[in-house]
Amino acid sequence: MGVLGTLILVAGIVAIPYPGPGWLIVFAGLGILASEFTWAQRVLHFVRVRYDRFMDWFGRQGLLVKTLSLLLTFAVVVGTLWVLGTFGLVGGWFGHEESWLQSPIF
Repeated sequence: MGVLGTLILVAGIVAIPYPGPGWLIVFAGLGILASEFTWAQRVLHFVRVRYDRFMDWFGRQGLLVKTLSLLLTFAVVVGTLWVLGTFGLVGGWFGHEESWLQSPIF
């Protein structure tokens, strides 16, 4: 269960900046690890408390902070799609083969 919990935890950490259940996956991975390791129980409790505090704080923020957060999330998603070559792939389907659509690493 330790390996499974670790894999799920890592997947959750990678998913945090993206829209979707990143934190839920982190908590699931930590929950699996906490069933075997006492250190994971402490980490799970620590992360839950901090997450709840942050979400309470974020809920009290104004439109500017929430908009900046949305823009940052959008930039992370678009940047990831570009680096992974998604725009070049989809552009090729429609006959748009501009060089700026291509991934810088592929």
